[in-house]
Amino acid sequence: MSRPSFGGGNDLPAVFPDWSPYPDLDSAARAYLRDPDVALEALGGVLNGATVVCFTLERFVNEVNGVWQEVVVCDGSRLVLWHGEDVPPTDGPAGSMTSSLRVVPLSTVTEVGCRRRLSRSPSGQARTDSIDVYLLLSSMDEAGAGDEGAQAPRHDALRFGKTLDDGGAGQIARLEDFARLVASLVGRPTL
Repeated sequence: MSRPSFGGGNDLPAVFPDWSPYPDLDSAARAYLRDPDVALEALGGVLNGATVVCFTLERFVNEVNGVWQEVVVCDGSRLVLWHGEDVPPTDGPAGSMTSSLRVVPLSTVTEVGCRRRLSRSPSGQARTDSIDVYLLLSSMDEAGAGDEGAQAPRHDALRFGKTLDDGGAGQIARLEDFARLVASLVGRPTL
């Protein structure tokens, strides 16, 4: 199964290689991301040798901007997020993409939530079909700020999700591990 890429001719697989078997960021990124060198260089400049405690990866193809990629790394005191996204042809030359970085201190994470959807087999055994994770931040969401009819201010949040169709059981488990580890660090003094 494939979906058309943004440029038309080349098809990108709808299901990318599974990164979940790879315990280290470098191997997982190289197995999963289209642009691992761009991501790893950007992350490396911020991590600067810090130990990667946990990470999660996301990649998908959308109808508007082509490939969208994200890496979230926790080094025990911060979340470092890299995001890469193809630029529409009307916004730049063919093959252009954005690469952005965000650093969020763990001290700004006020809440970690994790929701699993379970289904039961005929034998009654529960299986996780999908997982949704959110990290509520103390910063305010700027979306809609200053617009007429804007909603009341709300806290910024980071959201991540995996399903059996989008990532599989391995990536669901890795995202749940990521959420648990971040939750175990939130509210604790940093060294």
